[in-house]
Amino acid sequence: MKQITVISGKGGTGKTTLVASFAALAENKVIADCDVDAPDLHLLLHPEIIKEEEFRGLKVAVMDKTLCTECGICEETCRFNAIGLTEESGYAVNPARCEGCGACVFSCPQEAIVLKERVSGYTFISKTEYGTMAHAQLNITEETSGKLVTDVRDRTQQVAEKEQRELILIDGAPGIGCPVIASLTGVDLALVVTEPTMSGLHDLERILDVTRHFGIDSIVCINKYDINEENSRRITEFCRQRGIEVVGNIPYDSVVTEAMVAGKPVIEFSEGRVSDAIKNVWEGINCWLWA
Repeated sequence: MKQITVISGKGGTGKTTLVASFAALAENKVIADCDVDAPDLHLLLHPEIIKEEEFRGLKVAVMDKTLCTECGICEETCRFNAIGLTEESGYAVNPARCEGCGACVFSCPQEAIVLKERVSGYTFISKTEYGTMAHAQLNITEETSGKLVTDVRDRTQQVAEKEQRELILIDGAPGIGCPVIASLTGVDLALVVTEPTMSGLHDLERILDVTRHFGIDSIVCINKYDINEENSRRITEFCRQRGIEVVGNIPYDSVVTEAMVAGKPVIEFSEGRVSDAIKNVWEGINCWLWA
């Protein structure tokens, strides 16, 4: 079984747009959307949820007011300003600020505070026209995105083994943080999607440092390469110096926006130069995966 993660180093490069088309092109695969903070692959693949489960991440401090003596030690102890004095009920915990560290639990002389698990989001297994898809949604203000991505990866692996699939196609989160690292762990190949801007080059360098640190083979695709061909050449030269292959250049075309509005993968919405370029990128990916 092979695993590929499509990442970008920054948002807005067209990563999910490409993954949707790859889902239509790939055979014998399972799909995973590991952008749990702001998932949007479902807008193009239209999954039908067949299994939904609660995800419990960080614990939250809960105060028993029948035991509390309003001494204020908990407020002094909390470094996240999650406990404060209110007019209505005295000292109270703001769950949106609580990090679940437990310092208030240990400092309370009346043992009036305990940590309790809370629902931090939801995981889903769904059916799509293109195969089974694992995805998730992290609740607002929650910070356990890396842990939730790992949960999605584990579920994807289980589905792939059960269905005897040969490929796991992962839509990673943007940036270089915990959810990205969780999206990359143990994969066979990372496709980095970038754009011909200075910020695109900067973030490409950062994400390639991450993949190199974890020993993951990487290739690059330049999306909308023709909006600034000079920067595209800079990116190509940078990759050449790093020994990284630029597997494809995808031109800018308004048909991509039209496909997004229609809620379809580009290659199924329209034939043309963009679809041809995406297919060429996919061929390049297969050469790497199955060489």
